Amino acid sequence: MTMVTTPPTRRPVAEVLQDIVGNLQDIVRSEVLLAKVEFTEQAAGAAKAAATFGMGLVSGFYGIGLLLVAALYGLSMVVAAWLAALILGTVLALIAVALLSAGGKKFKRLNPARSKTVQRFEENVQWAKHQIE
Repeated sequence: MTMVTTPPTRRPVAEVLQDIVGNLQDIVRSEVLLAKVEFTEQAAGAAKAAATFGMGLVSGFYGIGLLLVAALYGLSMVVAAWLAALILGTVLALIAVALLSAGGKKFKRLNPARSKTVQRFEENVQWAKHQIE
């Protein structure tokens, strides 16, 4: 039993080019959409890191303020009130250090380098160049 195959039909060059352009438009649209999604995800990560860092800064300012109040109380009066302010200031300063450290680590985990979208877009451009040749 022999199989009869028909020779492939040739499409006009204009039709092939139109298909290539249509495919490239679809690729570019999808890559732009993907880039938007990746940017949104990275922006959300940066916002969380900035919020943690900001809370650490505020806690640090309060800690320093209370440590200064404690020193003022300690110098002006020798009573138990200054000890309470000193302890509270120290605790807030330690919290500030922990929050600043956590926020700094979150910033370091962000990857502002070339995204996957940019790499895929460059690959698609190379593929398109190869198809046209």
